[in-house]
Amino acid sequence: MTETSGHGKPALKKSLTALHLWGIAVGLVISGEYFGWNYGWAVAGTMGMLIASFLVLVLYITFVFSFTELTTAIPNAGGPFAYAFRALGPLGGLIAGYATLIEFLFATPAIAFALGSYLHFLYPAVDVLYAAIGSYLVFTLINLIGIKESAVFTLVVTLLAVAELVFYTGIVAPHFKWGNFMQDNMPFGWAGVFAALPFAIWLFLAIEGVAMVAEEAKDPQRTIPKGYILGMATLAVLAMVVMIVTGGVTNWQKLSHIDYPLPEAIGFALGKTNSLTKLFAGIGLFGLIASFHSIITGYSRQIFALARASYLPPFLSHIHPRFKTPHWALTAGALVGIIALCLGHTDKLIIISALGALVMYIVSMISLFVLRKKEPSLERPFPSPFYPWFPVIACVLSAICLVALVYYNPWMSLVFFGGMVLVAVLFIWMRKKTAAQKLAEESTVAAV
Repeated sequence: MTETSGHGKPALKKSLTALHLWGIAVGLVISGEYFGWNYGWAVAGTMGMLIASFLVLVLYITFVFSFTELTTAIPNAGGPFAYAFRALGPLGGLIAGYATLIEFLFATPAIAFALGSYLHFLYPAVDVLYAAIGSYLVFTLINLIGIKESAVFTLVVTLLAVAELVFYTGIVAPHFKWGNFMQDNMPFGWAGVFAALPFAIWLFLAIEGVAMVAEEAKDPQRTIPKGYILGMATLAVLAMVVMIVTGGVTNWQKLSHIDYPLPEAIGFALGKTNSLTKLFAGIGLFGLIASFHSIITGYSRQIFALARASYLPPFLSHIHPRFKTPHWALTAGALVGIIALCLGHTDKLIIISALGALVMYIVSMISLFVLRKKEPSLERPFPSPFYPWFPVIACVLSAICLVALVYYNPWMSLVFFGGMVLVAVLFIWMRKKTAAQKLAEESTVAAV
């Protein structure tokens, strides 16, 4: 039997512990340590990318501590959509929902490309695109089985992925040379730092996806803060260590345009025919699988929540009678991702995903401020520390990053914001049409 919320609408099963949430938090993001960030070297150099990453790290630390207030106060599968709807009304909810969907839907095919590239590195006969599409089919099916089973799978794969990055550091660190890391380390000056921001964001992007499974967490007021904070600490340490040691293995420019920088770095350190190089590329799939699988979970819950609130077709909020998972939301998200795979490229997908993330961060922080004034009596099990400074810093840094992304990526920004305006216009038109129909029906009833 399908569970329902207090309003009689479909609800999701509560079965996640703090350990599951840590696994989901790290799993959502950990692929960012395996690939994607290295594209930042191409536009900023090693030191420029490192500076951008420290700036973004401050953004995420202040954001996660502030965002956790919203997540624990309003544990809803809609996450940012639910917070913005409650604080800013239907249009605010629409903007947050659109931005979050774009972030998650376009991050997933970027990871799928990397999965295909890693498999191609191991087995050159494997086609990158076909392998990426196959990944969608396999992991959408795993997500269909059930959230607890899915979370256990994520936890196991995430633990393996973390262990592998520690293993990678141990292999590569003895071959680190400071001269390699510092060679031409800021070729484009401070302009490169701003150009590298979307790739620095990729190191932590999607950690907020824990909010999308908050409705399925046991004792969310206690377990969510633990999952978020421990997850953020794990990712921050891994990101900085991996980036620094990789940049000192060889000429970093050789690693700045590929989707498999870590196995390639081991290849430079030990030789491409070394058995450890092939072994790492094989187990390196764990990090990509962890994020790919976790983000599928995240976007399916966002689609589910938007459909449940009548922002998307209602059938997308249907829950499978046996597995209690949003099967149509999972299917729809996979279709969008496969289309993006056929049309996009990794660096472009990362940029448009980062645009969605930054808009959502700004709207979420505004929602936090509004709810503090609008609903002062709302129970807040984890109030933002150093309020209002943490949410202010998160909001300001998000705005700076957003301006930089728009400046350096005008065409991608036009697509993103053009889509947002189109969706908003359609939403306003539909609301007016529905209101007019309702008024006409009431007039007819009154006349009778």
